[in-house]
Amino acid sequence: MAEEHRSTLRYRVLRYTPNLVRDEWVNVGVLLEEAEGAAPRRDARFIEEDAEIARVRRIHPGADESLLRALGADFDSRLRSPAATTDLEKLDQTLSNVLQFSPARALLAENFDDELERLYREHVARPPSRKGAIVESTREWIRTRLKQALHARGIFRKLQRGVRVDEFTQAGDPLRLEYAYRYNGTRGFLQPLALNRDSTQAKVLAYTAEQIRRKVAKAEFTAITEIEPESGNRRHEFVSRLFEAQAISIVPLQRIDRFAEELRLRLP
Repeated sequence: MAEEHRSTLRYRVLRYTPNLVRDEWVNVGVLLEEAEGAAPRRDARFIEEDAEIARVRRIHPGADESLLRALGADFDSRLRSPAATTDLEKLDQTLSNVLQFSPARALLAENFDDELERLYREHVARPPSRKGAIVESTREWIRTRLKQALHARGIFRKLQRGVRVDEFTQAGDPLRLEYAYRYNGTRGFLQPLALNRDSTQAKVLAYTAEQIRRKVAKAEFTAITEIEPESGNRRHEFVSRLFEAQAISIVPLQRIDRFAEELRLRLP
């Protein structure tokens, strides 16, 4: 890859350190920014799934769960404010005393969004539990397979990524939908969701779909899941009923390639 097609970026990892004396921490987020330009882009990703919060609590049983769950909304407001032009180093002065940034590091990358995802996966995401592979029942696995299918059909770059929903719901809502697209006056949204793990996130997605439809005349929603919902599984049946009420389609990974091809034919 030729260097003239790559941008210089800087990143810092956010650490949760509830016991400063023992100097023990766990990585809970990553912040990335462009190093050049009059209005450099900045973005961040933080832990959000119940399993990720639970991992922090296993390491630090007294972890402040409300603080951890509020990280996305807190930093979203920081990065979107006019004061976001402040150097990253100055953010340290306004953080809670249990949150610390690692030193900033520079890198070269071709795509900002891909690099943020890679950094999160390598520095923050739960370690793989078997043979170096992402566990196939997690949202991270679903996200990876979805991205591969979109790339394979040549439509990945046509999609908007990390879509904030607070313009449709409430100010400060930290949720971001994975992908969004437009065709013939319709706005579409894709969201990875693990049926066996993310029932709380399913309720959040259903609420979000309802709120978006109040402001968008034509909107469609697709939840990408690890498996087809199973009859007799109470968790799966709950999610299926919830999504049916909000007209949210379910596409399991076994049908992801066909779905991506159908989407390719619709997108301009």
